[in-house]
Amino acid sequence: MRWFSFQSRPKNKNELQLIKFLIKKFGYRPKNLKIFKTALTHKSISNVSKGLESNERLEFLGDTILDAVIADILYEKFPDKNEGYLTKVKSKLVSRKTLSMVAKKMEIGKNIYFQKGRGINVHSLEGNALESLIGAIYLDGGFKTVKKSITHSILRNYLNIQDVLENEIDFKSQLYIWAQRNKINIEFNLMREELIKGEWNYEVEVLLNSIPHGRGKGNTKKMAEQSACKQTLELIG
Repeated sequence: MRWFSFQSRPKNKNELQLIKFLIKKFGYRPKNLKIFKTALTHKSISNVSKGLESNERLEFLGDTILDAVIADILYEKFPDKNEGYLTKVKSKLVSRKTLSMVAKKMEIGKNIYFQKGRGINVHSLEGNALESLIGAIYLDGGFKTVKKSITHSILRNYLNIQDVLENEIDFKSQLYIWAQRNKINIEFNLMREELIKGEWNYEVEVLLNSIPHGRGKGNTKKMAEQSACKQTLELIG
């Protein structure tokens, strides 16, 4: 994307395209468009173009704001979890790999302003630009606004916390490793499967050498199995 002017008015085609992008992807209509242009300006172009500021400072700010918002969300969502668990989940959600994946889904790369022809891989810039845009929303709209954008637009449409938990907190793999070492057979018994108010609910029991151990519940069989394996690991120490 090419910015012909950093004046806020009149809005040219590229500025209108940016506004549309921010509304669609972040659920946010910008007040000061210049901040968002800066958020999408890579240092490769700001270093050679007089008067342009790179997005590095906004990236720093956005990184801090994203950390705070995710911590706030997890603190509210998991009132019974300890600091170690919350830290592990937060680290996964704000990791470079996760942010790059989310940014790619959001097609942020199509809007980054950088100098072409220098061997720059646009995909490597996307995660940083996502943080810069979060920083821009914070400056333009405040903490409540950026939290709303992250919660209702990014997490709802591009990053599912439960999926992250299933992939990261893999109690089932831990239990299988333990069972293999101790030559113990594992079975899963589906105790309950029912549809309640349009949402499936499952309850699973773990059997070790046909002896019942932990039980777990969840909205998917995989979630219920993970929960049952977690309780089993706690029971066997």
